[in-house]
Amino acid sequence: MRMNRRHFLMSAAAGAAGMTLRADEKKKAPPSERLRVGVIGVGGQGQFSWSQLHAIKEAEVVALCDVHEQMAAKARETFPHASFDADFRKLLDRKGLDAVVVATPDHTHAVATVAALKSGLHVYCEKPLTHDVFEARTVAETAKKMKRVTQMGTQIHAGDNYRRVVELVQSGAIGTVGEVHAWVPTTYGGGDRPKGSEPVLPGLNWDLWLGTAPERPFFHGARPEQRGVYLPFNWRKWWDFGGGALADMACHYVDLPFWALKLRHPTRIHAEGSPKPHPETAAFSTIVKYDFPARGDLPAVNLTWYDGGKQPAYLKEHGITGWNAGVLFVGSKGALLADYGRRKLLPEKDFANFKALEPFIANSVGHHREWVEACRNGGTTTCNFDYSGALTEAVLLGVVSYRCGEALEWDAAKLKVTNTTAADAFLRREYRKGWSL
Repeated sequence: MRMNRRHFLMSAAAGAAGMTLRADEKKKAPPSERLRVGVIGVGGQGQFSWSQLHAIKEAEVVALCDVHEQMAAKARETFPHASFDADFRKLLDRKGLDAVVVATPDHTHAVATVAALKSGLHVYCEKPLTHDVFEARTVAETAKKMKRVTQMGTQIHAGDNYRRVVELVQSGAIGTVGEVHAWVPTTYGGGDRPKGSEPVLPGLNWDLWLGTAPERPFFHGARPEQRGVYLPFNWRKWWDFGGGALADMACHYVDLPFWALKLRHPTRIHAEGSPKPHPETAAFSTIVKYDFPARGDLPAVNLTWYDGGKQPAYLKEHGITGWNAGVLFVGSKGALLADYGRRKLLPEKDFANFKALEPFIANSVGHHREWVEACRNGGTTTCNFDYSGALTEAVLLGVVSYRCGEALEWDAAKLKVTNTTAADAFLRREYRKGWSL
């Protein structure tokens, strides 16, 4: 799998944070004033999160959890006084915690998050918030009931460029927007489950890693070209654990139109992909069309998602190159093209004399710091579970439509597809015995 730009940027940021941590340690707030945090899943994206938290003087990482001891080595070295557990349920039983970060594979997000919320803890969970649609609604409702501070890890939401794009859309710079496109080159998918089994990797608790997912033999790949069938990253292509490129990346890119256009729940979702739906693995590419209803004075919106190298025809029609990933807003007075760090008003000749707006959305103090400060001082966050729960629901409905092979008519109030029962099996999955929300 190619490392996409998001993972590169996040890895670089984690590395930069790591280089400054020891220099900042003397500036740490007194222990009594720090947010005491546990991190569930400390390798990969979890390392990015604990690196960021370690740089915040008001936060202290006091508990670590990972089902793979080797993946936990760096974190345990960085936090030698933190407790360590392989099972997140034991971490949640520990006294003195204020909050947790959930950075596991997708299929464990909901059970860990709901358990933490019910334990009275604030929660930061990586995206997508959950593995299925029912879980997303349950997590959002549980957070509201427990009145905890929450944040989903769509870190780019804190970037300055996203704020400036939202300002342009909401100020009417391109007129009324009723059409949006979002795309990425990312692809995970294809293949059948390997036959047979292999010895579990040293230090890995395979049963805990499977968690809620159906039992299956461990397989890593004896030959070099087979390595990483499931771990450390290819789990994203297997339906039991992830949701392909759509579940991985759409929460980042669809986040921008969700914010700018105040979207909430789609009413119709139609996904197509290549190859045709497979019972085990995701598609190499998908195109998902979402219909969102009018919101107050805002008109209905048609949003189309593309992954695996697919892109909107608009780019080719207008000779636009160099945008392998991005978001395109099409308005009545023009268009706006954006990605994580760029934005461009189109046609450029029509906006040659456009005067830059005076910013009206305050810059973020940082995605993790925003959460830490809200936990300590009250208040809310920009990607709290009410907002990110609805975003995740919409994204995952695209997965449901692709897997069942039908367009969906969605009743968000009843959490129900009204035109077909074929979707029911994919809206809510059955957990393995011993696991529940």
